[in-house]
Amino acid sequence: MNVQWYPGHMTKAKRMMQENIKLIDIVIELVDARIPMSSRNPDIDQLAQNKARLILLNKIDLADDRYTKKWKEYFESQGFTVVPVNSQQGTGVKGIQNAILSACKEKIERDRRRGIKNRPIRAMIAGIPNVGKSTFINSLVGKACTKTGNKPGVTKGKQWIKLNKSIELLDTPGILWPKFEDEQVGIRLALIGSVNDEILISEELALKLIEILKEHYPGTLNKRYEVEEEQEPVAILTGIAEKRRCIKKGAELDLVKAADLLLDEYRSRKLGAITLEYPKE
Repeated sequence: MNVQWYPGHMTKAKRMMQENIKLIDIVIELVDARIPMSSRNPDIDQLAQNKARLILLNKIDLADDRYTKKWKEYFESQGFTVVPVNSQQGTGVKGIQNAILSACKEKIERDRRRGIKNRPIRAMIAGIPNVGKSTFINSLVGKACTKTGNKPGVTKGKQWIKLNKSIELLDTPGILWPKFEDEQVGIRLALIGSVNDEILISEELALKLIEILKEHYPGTLNKRYEVEEEQEPVAILTGIAEKRRCIKKGAELDLVKAADLLLDEYRSRKLGAITLEYPKE
């Protein structure tokens, strides 16, 4: 299953980020805590060279806390400042301002030595589609200053937001990168909803999810759908269709409907807090 999605507006968005990076002191990168590595746009590392860096592990309510802790340790070992957050509930958001100032302490000290005082830190907020940037900004600022939505691509242009006298934020559209070299990266992005569902084959995606759940979260499918997990993924999906009465005209089982149901219940946490990507030990 080869997932690729790079609509034209993303090329324009990347160009806009390149043009504005010279104005920026720190790049704040939101990643999805369920797939922290796969949801990092590799272009951002190149774009943000010589800038302070802050990684926000967002949607921690949907991710397995055991792995979130390991991912935090991993990124910190790579030199990043890292804060786990749940933008919708506001968890971790109060500590963001201090994290920004801490990550920029060398720049602040350099300005002080040059006699530059009270110049605000300028932060670019970057991330892939549907990672929760708009919800995060609304939570951080305390009012609905950006559009939000559960479809990728809601933010279409840049906008500056003054957080306070010390920090200004530049919001940017969510962008992917032109080609997913690793097929598994594309699958993980599709599973969390960062790729337009209209280009996907939901049955194939659901079978991939079943494989992951069988290996890393045994018992989950049995508990939710009362299916035997020792079967092949296709048989498990068929069992879900039977249990949830996913039926077409003519009393035929509707595997597409069952696949959509499974994906929706994973994304909405009805299967529990589940991480799909694991740091190397």
